Amino acid sequence: MRTLEAALVQAVESAVRAALGSAWRLRAARRSGGGSIAESWRLETDAQPLFLKTGAPTHPFDAEAQALEEIATTRTVRVPRPIARGVAGTLGFLMLEWIDLRDAGDWAAAGAALAALHGAARDTYGWHRDNTIGATPQFNAPAEDWATFYRERRLRPQFRFARERGLHALAALEEAACRASDALLAGEAPPASLLHGDLWRGNLAFDAAGRAVVFDPATYCGDAETDLAMARLFGGFSASFFAAYDAARAPRPGRGERLKLYQLYHVLNHANLFGGGYVAQARSLIGVL
Repeated sequence: MRTLEAALVQAVESAVRAALGSAWRLRAARRSGGGSIAESWRLETDAQPLFLKTGAPTHPFDAEAQALEEIATTRTVRVPRPIARGVAGTLGFLMLEWIDLRDAGDWAAAGAALAALHGAARDTYGWHRDNTIGATPQFNAPAEDWATFYRERRLRPQFRFARERGLHALAALEEAACRASDALLAGEAPPASLLHGDLWRGNLAFDAAGRAVVFDPATYCGDAETDLAMARLFGGFSASFFAAYDAARAPRPGRGERLKLYQLYHVLNHANLFGGGYVAQARSLIGVL
């Protein structure tokens, strides 16, 4: 079993002591998962268990922490509280509150909580900084309207990445996709809702009280329907989740027509990251827009 490097332990202990303002000592570390982007650990301490994520020193853990903090300020849906972050040698790290997570909980309350989060609207589309969607850069500079933002900050970068990865048949569909996007979003001026940004089933769980907990955000401000589109893309969300959401936040006309457009961004991202069947899925989506 892999263990934490001594330099990382020292950096983590120093950062947590500075954040919590008290003596703090690591007693044990147990790896709890990980993938191509980051590894995760449960840390046993003198006080309470904590959750540690480690990754490349250039990984934007600070953006993740800022997103969690902004979601937390809305007091709508629970997120793990960021405690400390930093870089130690060849690793970046993010320390979070440990939450005992469960697969099952109150799905209807989760839908209502997401609707409440989306009610926290901001003044502009975008965010104060760029971040990532999975391992891919995500660009959040403001645009004058939603159609422009979605075309220029979401679709065109993914087609550029497709060209860079040699997915030329997919990249050739850029103008067709952008024309369809402009047509579907013409005149649309949705509130700039605070979004999770990557709301698939793997980024939502429940605490011991059955309350929803979301994590690993790719936050920005935009059309709330984009979170719902991602939630429907890979499945796993209860029907009561969507029913409660709609009861709290009535659908805008045309939501069904925009669904596949908003899913296209994530399918393009998966095509660029993983290739395979996602390339064909992206081409199929563009064909039906």
